[in-house]
Amino acid sequence: MPTVMRLAAVLVLTVLACTKPANADSSTPSEGPAKPQEMLTAGAPVPALKTTAHNGTVVDLASMGQPTVVYFYPKDDTPGCTKEACAFRDAWDKYTAASVGVVGVSSDDDESHRKFAEKHKFVFPLIADRDHAWAHAFGVPMRLGMTMRVSFLIGKDGKIAKVYPDVDPAIHSDEVLRDAAAL
Repeated sequence: MPTVMRLAAVLVLTVLACTKPANADSSTPSEGPAKPQEMLTAGAPVPALKTTAHNGTVVDLASMGQPTVVYFYPKDDTPGCTKEACAFRDAWDKYTAASVGVVGVSSDDDESHRKFAEKHKFVFPLIADRDHAWAHAFGVPMRLGMTMRVSFLIGKDGKIAKVYPDVDPAIHSDEVLRDAAAL
């Protein structure tokens, strides 16, 4: 019994040592993932983000050189997300003719993105934002570890031209294309 009591005491002391007191100085830097910032607004510079997409293409926001929609979505192959992505796919010829890029971002991994893209024949890149770096950089809200449905239209100048915080997946692609044509 004394061994069990010693283990319990060690456990309690460990928990107390690893727990930040309520009155601790909040200015002390903490380790771990970056905290999300406020959602970017029109006119804000685009975050300098670069990664490899599900299909092997490098996506570098700093050098897009054309209007681009970066759309955040919660989960691959779910009803709303599929509807939204398929709408971008169905309008792909119009996006290409207007020289507007499309990039999808979710916290799903590359394998999930590959399956999703293959199943629905997507030609645009999907970013696996596993650590939420892209979502945090854009200030996209999270729910249950997934990004909320928010899109950003980026102008040729590398600044946010428009933010779509309340997206209707059925009509969103047409709305973005119309706004991109006005840039």
